[in-house]
Amino acid sequence: MLAELPEDDAAGEIAGIYGEIRRLWAVPYVSSLQRHLASRPGWLEWSWRALAPAFVSGAAQTSGWGVAEHLTLPPTGLIAPTELCLTSSDWQSIQDICFSFVRVAPVNLMFAGLLRCLLKGRNPVGPGWQGDNWVPPKPMPPLPQMVNMGTQSVEQRSALAKLGTDVDGEQLVPGLYRILAQWPAVLAYLGDALPPLASAPETIAARAELLRGIDAAVEEIFAQLPPLKTGAAPPRDGRDGVLAALDAYRLTSPEMVIFGRIIICLGARD
Repeated sequence: MLAELPEDDAAGEIAGIYGEIRRLWAVPYVSSLQRHLASRPGWLEWSWRALAPAFVSGAAQTSGWGVAEHLTLPPTGLIAPTELCLTSSDWQSIQDICFSFVRVAPVNLMFAGLLRCLLKGRNPVGPGWQGDNWVPPKPMPPLPQMVNMGTQSVEQRSALAKLGTDVDGEQLVPGLYRILAQWPAVLAYLGDALPPLASAPETIAARAELLRGIDAAVEEIFAQLPPLKTGAAPPRDGRDGVLAALDAYRLTSPEMVIFGRIIICLGARD
């Protein structure tokens, strides 16, 4: 698995950044993107110092959410099989989980896009944003714990692997699936149903539409991002690995928006 610093292990400046991310993203957890950066000495701290103005102002989140809200979902024809034997309470929990990831993914795409601009050598020279009065939306309810990959059955690990992405020789399994693994029948179904859908032309078109919108929003936000403090530079080690991780999230974050909403619809139909 891609290295991460768990929220429970965070301390000092990183713990403070984690708290700000939870508040400003309006969710009860910190995504694996930031947890991975935190596992690399100095990277999350530098990234947050550079990018925080765009998120404290709410500009980046609002832009990302607006792009995702207007996305056209691909037609799937998927219907949750009755043998999943899920109660209405199960489906409500699954939908709440998916809603959280649908909320987070566009913001992470904005974060990753802005960070990529910096790592490509672009220097922000914008005026910043006036005031700090933006109020995040009401946070989503707490999420169940992600499963420990090492303690899962062979079948569970196989299903999770089908839903993962290779990053610099390590496997990245999005947190959505690591939580939904608490319903083994659901995970098994998704492990079979989603990979073919991921390569369908309609899904590829939806992903491209989302990324075009995000890229345009990133440019608008970066143009307003204030200059870095004098002498600020990214940590010396790990730049290529960070860029590889950002590239991977550019694949998985659109999937969270598209597939998260599709899974929500599955529950609505059941």
